[in-house]
Amino acid sequence: MKILILVIDKVSSSAIQELINEYLNRVKHFCNVDLVTITMPKNVRYKSIEEQKLEEQKALIKHISDSDKVILLDEKGNEMNSEEFAKWIEKSRGIHKKMVFVIGGPYGFSEEFKKQFPYSISLSKMTFSHEMVRVIFLEQLYRSFSILHNQKYHHK
Repeated sequence: MKILILVIDKVSSSAIQELINEYLNRVKHFCNVDLVTITMPKNVRYKSIEEQKLEEQKALIKHISDSDKVILLDEKGNEMNSEEFAKWIEKSRGIHKKMVFVIGGPYGFSEEFKKQFPYSISLSKMTFSHEMVRVIFLEQLYRSFSILHNQKYHHK
């Protein structure tokens, strides 16, 4: 199974980028994973929030094919603990060739995008910056693979 993580705009903090790189490299030991950063033109940030979401949606769609299983990371998505997420990953590996996890911009996703891709996962009821979500998600992805491979990273 291939995993693609789509994110909007670059990370501004070098410390956050280091953590992203660390966990991305850890996950690569278990599966084929890529993180694609979609850079939005600066003038998009001067548009309304809804217009920004639509611009981001257009840019994201270019990286998604019809056969992909698309999962939005959204605070209102399905909640699961780390072990449940690991089981879900294991089950999905047998069904989907490519899973695309999408981390939206600072304002999340448009309602149209959520309707087009209705499956979503919440990392927490709390709200995190779209930059921190990258680290948290990659850590959970790494944790899920360590659970599936009976490694000592995850403690019960």
